[in-house]
Amino acid sequence: MIRLEKVAQNYGDRRLLSDVDLQMTSGAFHFLTGPSGAGKTTLLKLCYGELQPSTGRVLLFDEDMRTISRDRMADTRRRIGVIHQDCRFLDHLSVADNVALPFTAAGLPTPKSDLRELLAWVGLTEQAEARPPTLSGGERQRAALARAVIASPSVVLADEPTGNLDWDMSLRILSLLVELNRMGTAVMIATHDLNLIRAAKAQVSARVLRIADRKLQAAGADL
Repeated sequence: MIRLEKVAQNYGDRRLLSDVDLQMTSGAFHFLTGPSGAGKTTLLKLCYGELQPSTGRVLLFDEDMRTISRDRMADTRRRIGVIHQDCRFLDHLSVADNVALPFTAAGLPTPKSDLRELLAWVGLTEQAEARPPTLSGGERQRAALARAVIASPSVVLADEPTGNLDWDMSLRILSLLVELNRMGTAVMIATHDLNLIRAAKAQVSARVLRIADRKLQAAGADL
């Protein structure tokens, strides 16, 4: 599904990632760890095609990002749901309309029954007509998760989805992602929260990866 081969990423004269190999298969659950500034967000951007690597290859669903057409890239990226660290919303739209944006942006009708079921799944039925600025941090994260999965993606990539939440809400977000994975969706979570990783490993078979010294490596058993 997602494969990185000998990928390096530079910012100006600085090399952030080097010689990265990654293969994410259907139904996999991965955690991505590393200190702040190590390149976790950059690696996620490579995984959904927002960035092109400085060297190496990124293949999404067996298609090389170096040669894919713009239209095909748009189709491919719709198969990947992304939860951004800053939970970007359009504040003048309701929660329901924000969740439906992947359909709106593609010029497709929103399946209303699916939207209602999804809002219920993340516990936001009563907030459907609310505006994003009125939501709590946990409600915003659940709305971001709903938007990421409304188009039934094959992969969900989440960048620090529990970073600003208390422990109980972090576990609630995690349980939703684990449930999604059990339904067959591949999941990758970038996080610095080792307790969250430990909690997940009690529920699902998860591979833990760490960025250190610009390289991607398997994390140790101490996690």
